[in-house]
Amino acid sequence: MAKESPKEIFLKDYKAPNFAFETLNLNFELGEEHTIVTSSIHVLPTTSSGKAPLVLDGENLKLVSVKINGEKLADDKFTVSTRHLTLASTPSMPFDLEIVTEIEPQNNTSLDGLYKSSGNFCTQCEAEGFRKITYYQDRPDVMSKFTTRIEGDQKLYPVLLSNGNLVDQGELNDGKHYAVWKDPFRKPSYLFALVAGQLVSRDDTFTTRSGRQVSLRIWTPAEDVPKTEYAMRSLKAAMKWDEEVFGLEYDLDLFNIVAVPDFNMGAMENKSLNIFNSRLVLASTQTATDMDFAAIEGVIGHEYFHNWTGNRVTCRNWFQLSLKEGLTVFRDQEFSSDMGSRAVKRIGDVSLLRTAQFSQDAGPMAHPVRPHSYIKMDNFYTVTVYRKGAEVVRMYQTLLGKTGFRKGMDLYFKRHDGQAVTCEEFLAAMFDANQVKFPTFPLWYSQAGTPLLIVTTSYKAESQSFTIKCRQEVPATPGQPEKEPMLIPLAVGLLDSKGNDMHLSSVKEGASVHNFTNPDGSSVTTAVLRVDKAEQEFTFVDVKEKPVPSLLRNFSAPVRLVSDISDEDLFFLLAHDSDQFNRWEAGQTLGRKLMLNLVALQQKGEKLSVDSAFIEGLRSILNDTSLDKAFVAKALTLPAESEVADLMPVADPDAIHEVRSFIIKQIASSLHQELLKAVETNPSCEPYDPTHKYRAPRALKNSALNYLVSLNEPNFTKLAISEYQKATNLTDKFGALTALSQNPGVTRSEVLADFYEQYKGDNLVMNKWLALQAMSNIPGNVEQVQKLLEHPAFDIRNPNKVYSLIGGFCSSAVNFHAKDGSGYTLLGDVVLQLDKINPQVAARMVSPFSKWRRYGEERQAAAKAQLERITSTNGLSDNVYEIASKSLVL
Repeated sequence: MAKESPKEIFLKDYKAPNFAFETLNLNFELGEEHTIVTSSIHVLPTTSSGKAPLVLDGENLKLVSVKINGEKLADDKFTVSTRHLTLASTPSMPFDLEIVTEIEPQNNTSLDGLYKSSGNFCTQCEAEGFRKITYYQDRPDVMSKFTTRIEGDQKLYPVLLSNGNLVDQGELNDGKHYAVWKDPFRKPSYLFALVAGQLVSRDDTFTTRSGRQVSLRIWTPAEDVPKTEYAMRSLKAAMKWDEEVFGLEYDLDLFNIVAVPDFNMGAMENKSLNIFNSRLVLASTQTATDMDFAAIEGVIGHEYFHNWTGNRVTCRNWFQLSLKEGLTVFRDQEFSSDMGSRAVKRIGDVSLLRTAQFSQDAGPMAHPVRPHSYIKMDNFYTVTVYRKGAEVVRMYQTLLGKTGFRKGMDLYFKRHDGQAVTCEEFLAAMFDANQVKFPTFPLWYSQAGTPLLIVTTSYKAESQSFTIKCRQEVPATPGQPEKEPMLIPLAVGLLDSKGNDMHLSSVKEGASVHNFTNPDGSSVTTAVLRVDKAEQEFTFVDVKEKPVPSLLRNFSAPVRLVSDISDEDLFFLLAHDSDQFNRWEAGQTLGRKLMLNLVALQQKGEKLSVDSAFIEGLRSILNDTSLDKAFVAKALTLPAESEVADLMPVADPDAIHEVRSFIIKQIASSLHQELLKAVETNPSCEPYDPTHKYRAPRALKNSALNYLVSLNEPNFTKLAISEYQKATNLTDKFGALTALSQNPGVTRSEVLADFYEQYKGDNLVMNKWLALQAMSNIPGNVEQVQKLLEHPAFDIRNPNKVYSLIGGFCSSAVNFHAKDGSGYTLLGDVVLQLDKINPQVAARMVSPFSKWRRYGEERQAAAKAQLERITSTNGLSDNVYEIASKSLVL
């Protein structure tokens, strides 16, 4: 078998397939030593095929036989390499192709393709896992109707599941049985799914708006079925929401979800058979936190919403991944916003974007929402494609309005149902439905980097006009040294001296005048300005007094905003802005300024102090009983250390951490009475309810408790121990544990040990326990993480445990970036060990190295040494090589 080197794939080289696959019949004979897969494909040569060979993708397969129209091919009629099966000559008319392969799912530790986990067979085929099952054109624009027959031992695998409808089942000889599933919808191979094992289902039904009854089943091991109640509630809520908001109804009579403990991703939207990581399905009061419940609701929604945005309309090629993922993330964000607090959800989403995606945009792995090339597609399931992609979709809605956005979605489905399409076709549907053109908008798909939007403002009393001057800069990124100006929707509100929104009727831009009205004809209080030039000026007229501008409301574009708004005006916005996001953002802007100023003083060895106005601003938020308590908790939270690091020419993790800790203690000391009241007036209580109304008080209480315990005073430590002991749910218990774990000492050790003894039988809870210790900033934690690698609660073969322990450790700026390089060495060791087991997970773990140039020379040298060590290792996977090698390139 000839070995093929990894090949870089380019967007510009896309060519339509020479062969279409009309139908695919799959037969699986599941076995303990090996599994036999028989693939029967009805092949349709296209008009462009000519004498082109039929090239099929395949990896780690043992080829048993190949037949065309029932006749077995001689060995000289095909060639096999490590990545392909090539048929040099095929009939010019439609023909039947049968391929038999042998695979070993029990030895497939990559968890990609068909693998065996915890005694069950399971698949993960996105992006390129199907080629590990059988030879196929494993690309999203090859869509076929699948029929799947599964046979296996009836005692070991009583449940046999695949896509579509169950059309036949029965018993066979030798204690075996079979099931046949037929999917009536054409789909690409990445949406194929198979599950076989000892599972039990929670059953329910949903009646669609047209009156059809859909059977709903969530499959888990028998002991976990009680933990699926909330997942089922979330599924039904998502189905109802999609009908009400987008008019989209489920299209089959059965919807299955399976929860598995070993899974590389969060979940997978396989048509009618969603496969989930257990942590995003299983939840109970005693084993899941409020954040877990919120994540379950969001991801259940996300995968269900893919039924239309991803399955019914899919991607022409993997470069278009954000066409389904960015769009569906936007949809799940909107769903969660409607289920809870829109402001709190938006704040959380933007916080993640800033800490994860903005830093990716500023590093060697920066890439556009639609990448130009890749070596391993698995490496491009990134925050840029998902999260920035969702912001691009949100900008359509901001520009077109909710009604216009819905019109665009309706036209998109009308045009492209059952097709594999591109980002351009989504854009065309949006703009055609609303009869508009925004020529520079497509740059959001093709240009990498986070635009910098610089805004200056001025007011002229004599003309009662307020002018906003905008200048945008899009930074150079790898492969893109020069950038063009983007279309940035800048949502603006103006506040009068009493803190009320001014009514905005029109704005001048050069010789043009743009009028603003609501659908009912009334004036607006938030205007969306279209910034699409390098420099631009907008003048609001009939502004009776000097306003306080509220810029980039609801974070209307994924940009870094720099403005001339004074600290005094920021405090005013913090107290009065009607846009809840910008009210929070005013506090964050003040916090970033404060932290950067104090870091500069810390580096000089000068005395630190916190402006009393900052403390009083937080006090006013804390005392405002009209505010959502979850919003107050968000407002009390300082900007993340990583966010501040990204704003520094040379990041200094030690100084940033010391400054942030200093500010936290100053806030806690100054506001201890208010914080204590927040703890005492929001007690842990029963019955537990995961909805936002009840989550919000817990969020505030645990935030306040964390502040108080930071002072390391006996009375507050005693309070946290009391909260830990009397907690009636895991949210409050873990919140108290988190507070107590920030201070090293006997109390920390005792409470962590107590928690372990209580929950050591629950893997999902143990993952939290591992992560909490791994991300700790206590001195010398590298050694503790090394010990946890050998702990019974850790298993390097389980992705969840790797993400918890190693991913958690990499988020600790102090210890991961230890000056002696020990943190980098630990990660390098783990990556090389992981790469032999699961290259996808190893590639995710190597990513923290990509920021190594952001730090001082000593840290740079240590991180670079590990990257060079990794890239020089024999047998390194394509997954890890791509990220490590790109991280080394200047």
